[in-house]
Amino acid sequence: MQITAAMVKELRERTGAGMMECKKALVEADGNLETAIEQMRISGLAKADKKSGRVAAEGVIAMTVSDSGNGAAMVEVNCETDFVSKGDDFAAFANAVSARVFNDKPADVEALTELPLSGDDDRSINTARQELVTKIGENIQVRRFVQQSTDNGVFGSYSHSGRIGVLVCVEGGDATLAKDIAMHVAASRPECISEADVPAELLEKEKAILMAEAQESGKPAEIIEKMVAGRVKKYLAEITLVGQAFVKDPDMTVGKLLSNAGASVSFFERYEVGEGIEKKEENFADEVMAQVHGS
Repeated sequence: MQITAAMVKELRERTGAGMMECKKALVEADGNLETAIEQMRISGLAKADKKSGRVAAEGVIAMTVSDSGNGAAMVEVNCETDFVSKGDDFAAFANAVSARVFNDKPADVEALTELPLSGDDDRSINTARQELVTKIGENIQVRRFVQQSTDNGVFGSYSHSGRIGVLVCVEGGDATLAKDIAMHVAASRPECISEADVPAELLEKEKAILMAEAQESGKPAEIIEKMVAGRVKKYLAEITLVGQAFVKDPDMTVGKLLSNAGASVSFFERYEVGEGIEKKEENFADEVMAQVHGS
């Protein structure tokens, strides 16, 4: 059967694959468009599986917040390069996954990836991911997500270039305050809301380190005790949200800001793209040469 330009064009539009790949698939399928699509999907999924072991430490943090502000979701979707993370297809996929987290509240990433991508696209998220891997040529992974709702507060969100995402739930305050707190969390990286939330083992470990440092001063025990108490207080102020100086007004702590508004923070989460992922260090010139020799 003769393969026409119109047939190749339609296959490209439906699969996003290259012209030569589409023409080859149509030839092998004897011009049957649906067969060509099916075979390309099978081939593409195999290629996607081969890419799954490559490090994906770039990506985007996508968020969904309800119009009323009483619910929110955030997801990290990773790829291999910053270039791909800025692409429209990748962003659309990440946003669709975030919306699915918000709507369906899955238990974990595995459950999430089995859900339909959207109401208009019944492909599973995992299938859509694999097909995007084939189209883009990079490993793509849904790494983690968080979903929360509230009956008493309002969620605020903040995104910094899509690489840092923060969700904050404020009770007794408004959306403006919630967003201000979210911006603060993005900049200052608190570990807990207040001293009561600091894990006992973490605090004891820090106290032991501070005690060892203070004892090297050779000062009397009672002085050392006061030194350690002062340093612990400073440490807690640095790692707790309410103890930190507010980024928009360093003369005021976040705790004071909240108190003045009659508000409190019941939840926050901060994601940063690639945090905790061991990135492969490569020489750019060597990487280019490797691609040249491999082509």
